[in-house]
Amino acid sequence: MGRFTGLDAPDMDARVEAAIAGIGRDVAALDLSCLWGVVLGGGYGRGEGGVIETADGARRLSNDLDFFVIAKKGVPETEATATLGAALQPVSEKWTKSLGVDVDFSVKTPWRLKHDEARQMVQELLNGYVDVTGAPGAELFAHLARRAPSELPWLEAARLMMNRGIGLLLAKEPGRTKDFVARNINKCILGAGDAFLISRGLYQWRVADRVAALAAQGDDRLYRRAVEWKFRPREEPVCDWETAREEWQGAYLDSISNFFDEGHLRRTLRNAARWLVRRRTVGALATFGQDPVLRVLDGVKRCIDGRLPLTPALKRDWEIFN
Repeated sequence: MGRFTGLDAPDMDARVEAAIAGIGRDVAALDLSCLWGVVLGGGYGRGEGGVIETADGARRLSNDLDFFVIAKKGVPETEATATLGAALQPVSEKWTKSLGVDVDFSVKTPWRLKHDEARQMVQELLNGYVDVTGAPGAELFAHLARRAPSELPWLEAARLMMNRGIGLLLAKEPGRTKDFVARNINKCILGAGDAFLISRGLYQWRVADRVAALAAQGDDRLYRRAVEWKFRPREEPVCDWETAREEWQGAYLDSISNFFDEGHLRRTLRNAARWLVRRRTVGALATFGQDPVLRVLDGVKRCIDGRLPLTPALKRDWEIFN
């Protein structure tokens, strides 16, 4: 039996292993002609998933199960996304209901994986996945180069800050559940620490190694508590919202602002075209021509600082460019 959780929880490891086998059988039974293979990524794929422990001693899974569905070579991205996404929706719904956590299928083409090869998402996948059905990962990912964690692009730190900042702002909205708030506060603390490490070329693939790397740089206590919360989520967040906001702002100053004078804010026609094609609007002239991630991050920063409210337009920008 494999190790899927970050705790000594053989019952939960067995639960995930049984789910992988069942999901693999369900996907294989669909006999999808454009499907090349499926792997489990995310926290459980890396052996770092969480476990919720209730007051009566019962345990259950806490994270989403993130499956990566790889289309066959030559299948257009739009066709792969539409065909495989629709076919796998009933499987997602069945196992989400069975497991009590979201079972997500992310459809990728070999071209898209290669295009995004340098991104943290792809490199994390290459360094921690479990074969589910179809061709094994060794075959699916043979065209991709594994990079050292220290080689992650600086823009990935900016992307983390954008995503975790949006999550923190959403957690502030009225009507959010305690679980939603606690999870997004925790993700903010982890994201701030990870962005700091990426920006300095100190990132590590394993979360325990990231804790050690941050400890070597100074105070890692809040990040360490956030890791403990990730493995064993609780109802109460690891800190309050204002503390998380301060951590985000500090990480922005440490990880993002120092790069603004080193060519990362260059304006290009390609960046402008990406924005215009996908957003069909010019947007803020002050950031026109910059990388879309940095443009969205600029808006997130203004909201985090309290200068602007979180608008539907900014949410839409984030959904498109995250």
